[in-house]
Amino acid sequence: MKYLLGIDFGGGSSKATLIDTNGKIIAESIAEYPTLYPEANACEQNPADWLSALKVNVSVLLEKGGICAEDIICIAIDSATHTAVLCDDNFMPVRNAIHWTDSRSVKQSEYLKKNFSDKIFELAFHRPDTIWTLPQLMWLKENEPQNFNKCKHIMFEKDYIRYYLTKVFCTDYIEAQGSMLFDCNKNEWSEFLCNLGGIDINALPPVVKPTDIVGKVTADAAVNTGLAVDTPVICGTTDTCMEVFASGAVKRTDMTVKLATAGRICVITDKAYPNRHLVNYAHIADNLWYPGTATKAAASSYRWYRDTFGGEYKELDKGAEEVQIGCDGLIYHPYINGELTPYADPMLCGSFVGIRATHEKKHFTRAVLEGVCYSLLDAKIALDSLCIEYNNVATLIGGGAKGKLWRQMTADVLGITLKTTESSDSSFGSAMLCGVAMGVFSSPEDAVEKCVKQTEIIVPNPENTKKYRKVFEEYKKVHDALAPIYNGIG
Repeated sequence: MKYLLGIDFGGGSSKATLIDTNGKIIAESIAEYPTLYPEANACEQNPADWLSALKVNVSVLLEKGGICAEDIICIAIDSATHTAVLCDDNFMPVRNAIHWTDSRSVKQSEYLKKNFSDKIFELAFHRPDTIWTLPQLMWLKENEPQNFNKCKHIMFEKDYIRYYLTKVFCTDYIEAQGSMLFDCNKNEWSEFLCNLGGIDINALPPVVKPTDIVGKVTADAAVNTGLAVDTPVICGTTDTCMEVFASGAVKRTDMTVKLATAGRICVITDKAYPNRHLVNYAHIADNLWYPGTATKAAASSYRWYRDTFGGEYKELDKGAEEVQIGCDGLIYHPYINGELTPYADPMLCGSFVGIRATHEKKHFTRAVLEGVCYSLLDAKIALDSLCIEYNNVATLIGGGAKGKLWRQMTADVLGITLKTTESSDSSFGSAMLCGVAMGVFSSPEDAVEKCVKQTEIIVPNPENTKKYRKVFEEYKKVHDALAPIYNGIG
């Protein structure tokens, strides 16, 4: 038997999934790493931590799967979009990677909005915001000129890790679309956009297809990771695209709801929908896109809460189950890194509002879960306003989908039926993509048919939906009241 390996690098951990050529999951592994907050509004990661997680996951998978590395016929890496790694002449990072949730580039974003918003939107399909690589690099040039000047190659997270394995410098067109340096109409790097940030266009990588076999595992990488020399490695692509693929969403009107580091509601369409409320990316399936909304801190809100206040997820969930809808007046807003849809406001802050002496830890736990769902509802309302057609059953994806309480809560708050699959992890999607690249599967649709297995249907409770919608009205009022304050103190 031969195997396909997908490895994801998310907001706080790397997950690897090994499948056989029949689409069966053989083994999985997770290795966490820290996110760094060196100053206000900063969000960074150390690329060395990604490589350490890579080595752990490969070792665990080979042991759990009971296989030889030589039996892996293809590897794909995916990661969060537009997390830039600036490298020197020798392809070594000159500083920590700036995570896409970093919001230090407010001034640069505002400058771009004021002076070039329409032209940028025309080329990149998005309005300037702190999440994009262009304003982040402008911030770097202004605040860390010594590091900016050292930069000779601009990579993105998955591309840096793949370079470590293959010594091949490239990226894919979906990743490029998330940089705000790419002309989405011409499918090429934009001189105009690069010039806005004083960025050398030659520092950017060649752009290829996600399924292109771009290199093979080198002898050094084999020694360092336990992988086999000359194992083919494809370019791969972004984590959300791979989650969408892993969920089985490869046809127009398919819909996904994501509870991962970020929250997303994506609809598969036959064209891009450039809009201030949506993030637009091409799909790996030909002539399809997956425009979607974005909640900046979904499962990352829950992880922040766990890491800050202590406890294990199962224990926290159990306590939250004891609390009634609305948390006895306690409301959480998940704006710990600002917010995207529908506000596009990096200055928003997270908050617990309505605290009383009767509230216990379990109330705060449930408030975090509910607050993320309200943020998704806020995003869904914005999506619905655009009249994009979608199915009446959506697939729930992301790590947050593992929690029974949160699954039902999401269905109830959104008022839609959700389904889950055996695995919607992006690493599973990357393993499937390996199969498409190697001809194991004839197409993305064939990969879905052979690999994706539905596990559960979650039907919303109409009475609960009514209760949540009343709390959501208060949630909106709190946002409206506090937004001007946050913009003043940020």
